[in-house]
Amino acid sequence: MKRGSSLKMALLLAASLAALLIGVGIGSVYVSPGDILAMIANRLFRTPLPEGLPPSYATMVLDMRLPRVLLAFTTGAALALGGTVMQSVLQNPLASPFGLGVSAGAGLGAATVIVLGLAGAGLGVFLLPAVSLACALGTVFLVVVIAARLDRGMSNVTIILVGMVLSLFCSAVMDLMATSSPTYSQRIQLWQLGSFSMKEWSAVWVLAPVTILGLVFFWGFSRELDVMTFGEEQARAMGVDLMKVKRLLLAAVAALTGAAVAFVGIIGFVDLVAPHIVRRWFGAAHRRVLPASALFGGSLLVLCDLAARTLTPPHEIPIGSITALIGAPFFLYVFFAGRKGR
Repeated sequence: MKRGSSLKMALLLAASLAALLIGVGIGSVYVSPGDILAMIANRLFRTPLPEGLPPSYATMVLDMRLPRVLLAFTTGAALALGGTVMQSVLQNPLASPFGLGVSAGAGLGAATVIVLGLAGAGLGVFLLPAVSLACALGTVFLVVVIAARLDRGMSNVTIILVGMVLSLFCSAVMDLMATSSPTYSQRIQLWQLGSFSMKEWSAVWVLAPVTILGLVFFWGFSRELDVMTFGEEQARAMGVDLMKVKRLLLAAVAALTGAAVAFVGIIGFVDLVAPHIVRRWFGAAHRRVLPASALFGGSLLVLCDLAARTLTPPHEIPIGSITALIGAPFFLYVFFAGRKGR
């Protein structure tokens, strides 16, 4: 990694740590970064807390704010990684995992669990995410199978079109379930907009290792992703087995994004915004872009969640609404900038 890129990565890492401290510290009660670090040290190493610090603050910070902020960070990192890989695999600056039907499939699974009344059962904490993830993976599996039947070469256009069709179908079924079950319609709609409210450490312990494994897995395909960015013919000429690599990467993106969506609901545009901004700073090499996208996406979602819970107290804005306010104009910018470049 070049010296300039190393400096940029160090600055991005410092900004990410600052975003985490800001996300944990700001709320109904402000907690300084020093007190936050002292509470973490007390929990981990049994060091004494600063004098005058109420014991209730430690419970609030370590058991409520910190898991929420870390879950927001890991979710943003997972979504950003998925978007980075999808844009390279499909050679489309507007591509995202949600275009493959990941979010719609996960939403359909969540709606099914909610309507059947299973979300409140003893296994409800993990049953809803498990079913959501399974449906997300199943939807992407159908996309790949149908695309392969329609086009043996599995062209990018075919994959995108099939993904859009299945995504619309799953969304239609989900809306039908919501309207036919008024008791659960509000909960389904809230899940579709995403939320980190009332999330516990259990979600962090599951999603954080999955996100790290996803980063390591995609890192191993950095060369293939670099080559695929220049087109399918170039990739074949360089000896890349496109069919095999596409299937592996699409499955991994579906698993990573599906895991994130399964815990917090549907959150859009992070997977679009983060890769574009990071590529402007770090260039096209995926060995730098992948970790940088994870850091930037995580920090972005932490700040969006902070805005969601502090802009209109005591009410909380759905996190999906905040990301859409940022992402929709950005989507238009990328779209029209791409048309000007032609």
